[in-house]
Amino acid sequence: MATKEEILQYIKTIGEQKIVTKDELDLAYDSGSGIKTDVVLTKKLGIAEILYYIGGAIVFLGISILLWQNWSTLGFGTKVLATLGAGVAAYFVGLLFSRDEKTETVGSAFYLISALVMPLGLYVVFNNAGFDANSYGSQSLISGILFGMYLLSYVVFRKNVFTLFSILFGTWLFFSLTSFMIGSGLYFDNWKFYEYRVLVAGITYMLIGYAFSKNERASLSNFLYGFGILGFLGAALSLGGWKPNQNVFWELIYPGLIFGALFLSVYIKSKSFLTWSTLFLMAYIFKITSEYFSGGLGWPLSLVIAGLSMIGVGYMSISLKKKYLSV
Repeated sequence: MATKEEILQYIKTIGEQKIVTKDELDLAYDSGSGIKTDVVLTKKLGIAEILYYIGGAIVFLGISILLWQNWSTLGFGTKVLATLGAGVAAYFVGLLFSRDEKTETVGSAFYLISALVMPLGLYVVFNNAGFDANSYGSQSLISGILFGMYLLSYVVFRKNVFTLFSILFGTWLFFSLTSFMIGSGLYFDNWKFYEYRVLVAGITYMLIGYAFSKNERASLSNFLYGFGILGFLGAALSLGGWKPNQNVFWELIYPGLIFGALFLSVYIKSKSFLTWSTLFLMAYIFKITSEYFSGGLGWPLSLVIAGLSMIGVGYMSISLKKKYLSV
């Protein structure tokens, strides 16, 4: 049996000769290790696949414009048929296409149409039933119905696209339900409340991404890591405020959060963590220099300091990427 060093050298050789691609090696490794991946969400999208999803988005746009232009003249039955009916039909068409691996990507495009159109359909139903469909209570019910539907779809069909929709509608449910529970309470600043919820959602996305990285849903990890770290660091930076209403606590701990994210980018080998951490560190340096040093040293000198600091941060980021994250 070949040794580990011999196998690695052989892989290096076939990589230099361009015999197989990295994606093919990854799929072969996943197959051998028992990890089942969703082909639709692991392979790189080609022009045809991109056109499928763009076409799905255009279908949604067309239905939305139809309702907007003719809302007062269309009857309830027509509205439901054009929205909820179309969403249900697209869902089942997606199931039919997904039965064949060759047309599975087309099926995902129909799932996208379903996920975009069905909220409109439920909005029409709730509005006709006498509910205020724009209220947080109604939004909680709508998002809860869709979250439950796509979560059940994943349990039954085991497709990552349903996991993705479950996460997105679950996020909507989190924001709408917490807004409904708090209402217009005088003890909460609405903007700060949103920032803290984005912070929590970002942490949740990152934790789910890490949990998925070890199983058949690994293809969703990069998406969750990217949006998770973006929401977390963005919310934390916003919570720091701006002079004279800055929050000293968040400004002091923010560098620790940044460097913690940089450390994690190496540990979990995530380029999303590295990229967003670098960008937010630059934003933090610019914010601090403009707040605390522009008055004493002068705005031009503070910009010079910020610029040199950003060059250093950029060099550090490139070094980390080459040393730990290069493929």
